[in-house]
Amino acid sequence: MQNEPAVHANGLTKRFGKFTAVDGISLDVRPGEIFGFLGANGAGKTTAIRMFCGLLPPTSGEARVAGYDIHTQARMIKQTIGYMSQKFSLYEDLTVAENIEFYGGVYGLSRDDIAFKTENMLNELDLREKRDTLTRSLPLGWKQRLALSVSLIHDPSIIFLDEPTGGVDPISRRNFWRIIYDIAGSGKTVFVTTHYMDEAEYCGRLSIMYQGRIIELGAPGALKEKYGMASMQDIFVHLVDRDGAEKGGAA
Repeated sequence: MQNEPAVHANGLTKRFGKFTAVDGISLDVRPGEIFGFLGANGAGKTTAIRMFCGLLPPTSGEARVAGYDIHTQARMIKQTIGYMSQKFSLYEDLTVAENIEFYGGVYGLSRDDIAFKTENMLNELDLREKRDTLTRSLPLGWKQRLALSVSLIHDPSIIFLDEPTGGVDPISRRNFWRIIYDIAGSGKTVFVTTHYMDEAEYCGRLSIMYQGRIIELGAPGALKEKYGMASMQDIFVHLVDRDGAEKGGAA
């Protein structure tokens, strides 16, 4: 369907025993937008991402990614999306070029396509001088670029980035967000999680997660206008304090 959301969730929930990691979240992500999951570590962002990527079955609720049902079509989702995990999912004993070639094979690309994609990505991500360097020897910022390249090698329409800038320096973070804008500019949907409040400003829309729930959703500018606050940091603190007070009152 032409107007179908790139990512849709309705009441999506994941429990581990008595612990609820994701608590009934609902959202729609439009094709081609940069959508952010903003929240502190432990808010449930990664668990939600893993469900959307078909890596973790939900306890209840529904969701569709690229038109595929996460309950019954997880395999199709994995073939359609790109996914960059927090740990970057790279093989430390392979070189930069070998990692790209390996993931090209994983995604079923032909030998010619892998060779073309490898050279193209080395150029686009300024990794040509590092092509024969073992991945374990790369600085964190270079590993970040490499992880992004392998998640894009099969030209997915939707890419999930889970805390992609965690641990890197501020300059690398800014440069990485320039790449994200380029990706979105090519028509791809970018779904990114972050706990950096300033990065929320870079998203077209975002949801704020707290204790497994979405407590607010909207464009950064609209949220600042709604709450009369100058930064997403102020809004986040206000919403978390309000949520805690409401829970305390209900108790």
